Amino acid sequence: MTLRKTQRIWFGCVAGLAVTLVFGWWYGLFAALLPMFVLTQIDRWNSGIIMQLIIAVAWVCIQVTLIVGFLQPYPLLMTLAVGLMLMFKCVAMTHKSTYLFGYIGLLIGSILLNFASFNGFDLEEFVMGLIASTLVTAPIVALALYLFPEPKISSPLALTAEPAATKSRSHVDNQRKDHLGMVRQALLGWLIAMAAFILFQVADLNDSLSAQASIFIVLTPMTLIGSLAVAKIRIIGTFLGCFAGMLIQLTLYTWSNNALLFLLAYAIAAWIFCRWLALGNIKAGIGFSAMSALTVPLTTSFIPEQQDAFFSICYRFSSIVVAVICTSLAIWIIHHFLVRIIKAKPLSC
Repeated sequence: MTLRKTQRIWFGCVAGLAVTLVFGWWYGLFAALLPMFVLTQIDRWNSGIIMQLIIAVAWVCIQVTLIVGFLQPYPLLMTLAVGLMLMFKCVAMTHKSTYLFGYIGLLIGSILLNFASFNGFDLEEFVMGLIASTLVTAPIVALALYLFPEPKISSPLALTAEPAATKSRSHVDNQRKDHLGMVRQALLGWLIAMAAFILFQVADLNDSLSAQASIFIVLTPMTLIGSLAVAKIRIIGTFLGCFAGMLIQLTLYTWSNNALLFLLAYAIAAWIFCRWLALGNIKAGIGFSAMSALTVPLTTSFIPEQQDAFFSICYRFSSIVVAVICTSLAIWIIHHFLVRIIKAKPLSC
């Protein structure tokens, strides 16, 4: 079962990258990462998750486009609108059924708002590339599930086995379900998201996609203990992915402009990380961080015979380490602040 899941995830990543190479998408990194993200969650076709992903991406793109288009000249009104939008995303993340919708909206929305703040950035082109990558995800996932189907469970022992996908989503199940806990989690996510929004709007942090994404990846569990655990995993996985990216560039060297060799080298490196993704738990977290660290520089900064990705990879790793440490510290402070402020009322006799 683990082998089939590895094959599906690996096929999704490689097929997504192949699509970007064929069509020449500059922001095609999402075409490689989104199928990987979906295939780690499911073992059989699930139209609900696919539709939730497409709707989440399309809806947040519409929201950000309207906010930036109408309110960017008015910083105060824009901040209020963004705060309202992010609050709804964080509330959605406190419910298991809408967690994916909220998380995708929070992550993609923050990235879009950051990029839109740069002068000369073509938001429309980025949005169209993002939506195209999202739409491509559905057929890639369907093809992966068709080529590498999950074997039918025939033995009673297999019925009690916990799927790797369930293990990889345990952070959602471990969230508190009581009203007080859900309020704290929503506020924790919202305060961190707003702090990140203000920071990336005020500071001129160019090429900050990796650091910004790391903030929300660390925030994923919506709990203090879970976030601290994810922070360690994120740093380890990023180091391994960056190291693999450097090896690919060094190995190919003058043959980097050969798309077939480039895709083959990426596929070899991706297999190891996809294997970890299929195993679930801690290895899945390391594999996810490693795959993103491997994919992003090679699809955005690396231009054969014109520009290598060495300095981009080094900057990516250093910025992620700083972002993870600062985010973990902020989560620790806000968590203890919320615990002291939001308390359960004592029962009256």
